[in-house]
Amino acid sequence: MQGATNIAEVLGQEKPTVSFEFFPPKSAAASERLFTTIHELKQLNPSFVSVTYGAGGSTRERTHKLVLRIMEQTTIPAIPHLTCINHSIDEIEEILLGYATAGVPAVLALRGDPPGEDLEYNRNQDAFPYAADLVSFIQKFNREIKTPQKGFGVGVAGFPEGHPDTQNRLKEMDHLRQKVDAGADYICTQLFFSNYSFLDFRDRCRLAGIDIPIIAGIMPITTRSGMERMADLAAGVHFPAQLQRMLQGANDDPAAFETAGSNYATTQCAELLSEGVDGLHFYTLNKGSATKQIATELNLGR
Repeated sequence: MQGATNIAEVLGQEKPTVSFEFFPPKSAAASERLFTTIHELKQLNPSFVSVTYGAGGSTRERTHKLVLRIMEQTTIPAIPHLTCINHSIDEIEEILLGYATAGVPAVLALRGDPPGEDLEYNRNQDAFPYAADLVSFIQKFNREIKTPQKGFGVGVAGFPEGHPDTQNRLKEMDHLRQKVDAGADYICTQLFFSNYSFLDFRDRCRLAGIDIPIIAGIMPITTRSGMERMADLAAGVHFPAQLQRMLQGANDDPAAFETAGSNYATTQCAELLSEGVDGLHFYTLNKGSATKQIATELNLGR
């Protein structure tokens, strides 16, 4: 198994970083298809990949297995998501110890969604009410760690178009600053399609004294059904008229629809690169064709 990678050093030296997100497959066949995708995207020399964590920790074991398999079978640093919801202190400590022993370089610390979309879920029962509390605990774990690895890097989420639970945008930035002050090394944003939203968010972060790397979350739209799911899952995401116009002309042709979505994402990434973005993080939905096309066209990868 590969040794640990200092993620803060990677983020500081490699600009822009290129990274990909995967979710844990539910079947053996889907797992093999995913690893075909991973090996294809590996050719782009990503700085790291991340693995999602289901609502309420519902994919806990599958997330762990996928992270460890990536670490064992590739040279790509793998960063697992870790959420506050439905976890005790002992459970989080056990998870961190396992990742430290395996040489995992960092975790993405998130508040997370309630299990099963339970709107009545009582967050007060959780050991870590907010992501900032989880970041603080991870840094405490880093100081006390007894394994050869010196500790984890820590990423946190950012919301260029606003956090769905915080309508007050000033308070929202205060909450992000709390996560950074607790010890976050970088911010990875939710997906967005308006570069203005991201660039304005980055400027507001800098005005608030947040100077850690901010990685832009990019999701190429490849299907109409995927776009509709995205609108449901990514609360508040804005679909600019330019994007809708490009996709509208290809509604009846799946191949043309995918091409239009990829072309929009390529233009979006090119503009972000010209603006000096710290990194591009592609939400792949476990498929590599659109991401590979964009990265190849823009000559991305180390």
